[in-house]
Amino acid sequence: MRYTSGQVLDILKQYWGYDSFRPLQEEIIFSVLEDRESLTVLPTGGGKSLCFQLPALLKDGMAVVISPLISLMKDQVDALKDIGIAAEYLNSSLSPKEHRKIIGLISEQKIKLLYISPERLQGEGTIDLLSSIPIAFFVIDEAHCISHWGHDFRADYRNLRIIRKVFPYISVHAFTATATKEVRDDIVAQLGFDNAKIHIAPVDRANLTYRITPRSNIIKQITDTLEKHPGEPGIIYCLRRDDVDTISKKLNKLGFKNRPYHAGLTDEIRHANQDKFINEDVDIIVATVAFGMGIDRSNIRFIIHAAMPKSLEYYHQETGRAGRDSLASYCYMFFGGNDYRVWKFLSEKSANQDTLVMKLNTVYNFCSKPQCRHKAIANYFNQAYEKDSCESCDYCLGEFDMMEDPLKVGQDILFSVYEATQDISFGFGAGHIASILKGHLSDNIERRGHHNLSRFGAMAGQSIEFIRYMIEQMIGQDFLVREGEYSTLSLTESGVKVLRGEVTPLLVKPLLAKKKKEIAKKTRELKEREWQGIDHDLFQLLREKRAELAKKQGVPAFIIFGDRSLKDMAAIKPTTKEQFTAVFGVGEKKARTYAGSFTAVIKGYIKA
Repeated sequence: MRYTSGQVLDILKQYWGYDSFRPLQEEIIFSVLEDRESLTVLPTGGGKSLCFQLPALLKDGMAVVISPLISLMKDQVDALKDIGIAAEYLNSSLSPKEHRKIIGLISEQKIKLLYISPERLQGEGTIDLLSSIPIAFFVIDEAHCISHWGHDFRADYRNLRIIRKVFPYISVHAFTATATKEVRDDIVAQLGFDNAKIHIAPVDRANLTYRITPRSNIIKQITDTLEKHPGEPGIIYCLRRDDVDTISKKLNKLGFKNRPYHAGLTDEIRHANQDKFINEDVDIIVATVAFGMGIDRSNIRFIIHAAMPKSLEYYHQETGRAGRDSLASYCYMFFGGNDYRVWKFLSEKSANQDTLVMKLNTVYNFCSKPQCRHKAIANYFNQAYEKDSCESCDYCLGEFDMMEDPLKVGQDILFSVYEATQDISFGFGAGHIASILKGHLSDNIERRGHHNLSRFGAMAGQSIEFIRYMIEQMIGQDFLVREGEYSTLSLTESGVKVLRGEVTPLLVKPLLAKKKKEIAKKTRELKEREWQGIDHDLFQLLREKRAELAKKQGVPAFIIFGDRSLKDMAAIKPTTKEQFTAVFGVGEKKARTYAGSFTAVIKGYIKA
């Protein structure tokens, strides 16, 4: 059967309340409608789920979606039901009675979208059940889990090529938000795709602003950041469980209400904390990377990394949880050299150590080198970035003060390392080199005779913290390398070129208090512009109504409406059902269900 753009747009408006598609969505939808196997890489916030949910409404039979997490399945099914689409899931959270009911609905062909786990799919009973009814197509969501190269590899995903064997005439479509070329190639190979249509959207998230700063006083750095986002939801990522517990407790004592999340907590506490965040009972979660996959809350306004993640894939995925509603959101990272050492130590226990260290070096360079963050991420995923300035990262916003003579600073650091290790077979760490440059006459420096080196005291006017920051930038830009158990420093080939004056490093000064105030002021002005034309007080009332309705229905607040829809209501102030249908994200079912509740709030506000 041939489908038209008009048919597809009608369904989009009827159910989702949107007037147009986001980039690539329509092309992806037609790949699914034409039964052509496909792999789609669409960043978080790009509308990935709609690309397979919409075609399911047009095609005969039931679409089957393989999804890795119970929480993800539930949120997607709740959202689909809320807009009037027959969807269910089969997983271990169901009671025997609920399970039997859904099996009956499947057998009676009353479901359009069924969500199941990869483990459940491979069970003999499930295969028999699906073989007994018409299937529209299969979707493998979070498809990067298939690949050994991926950052969330799952062995059960590796066996999904069974779909092609059991259902050879039904198309399969893989979707993921993040995948390098190696991961994409591995997905195609593992699924046995012969002639797949590959859709790769730009990885760039233009609505995100990135800021990356050396870690100093982490609690103060976090609280300063939180003060820029009062009442806004966000995630604070930590490297270790102990860091989560410490930071969470300190922030709660300082009045920043939050909940911790990590694998060391009991299942009961972990799920309760996650539910409080999803249901908007608490707006800040402090977590390890165990938190996030399957979190569909669309209005997360900021992500804070209290330490460097272990790869740019992880960073891209974790920061991608901000601004899923396409509204402006902010990503902050506070990193230090110790993060690199911790991740490298952990990688030594992996069979894939060389790949992990390569990825670690890349993300460390990303943090240490002053550069356009958006361009660096795009280039990492083998995509060009055409803009001269993204105007939404610390580098392009001019928030760095560059060193006046970076070549001399770089040469002083490198020559100190060279001289200190010239006649011996071992090296010294960054702390020892910083003491030489500072001119600090410690017992160890005097015993080694390093107070006689030519660069002793070359940076005497600077603090140890300043010098260490310069050294970290030289390491991050691959002019120095840490080696061995004690992370001693040695020169690289690139470092030798700096010594010869053939290459000049890019070095920035630490942010001073005055510069921090300028940045804070600029951020406030940008946020004020985002609210132009939107009644903030009305928005808060609408948000309270959304929370009230969500509690009654037992679903997360974002299932009712995202912030973008509430802001639209607070701008146009609809007071009738007809006017309400013009609001972003209001389809026919949502208009019938919610117009009365929200227009009543708006009428009361206008009257008051």
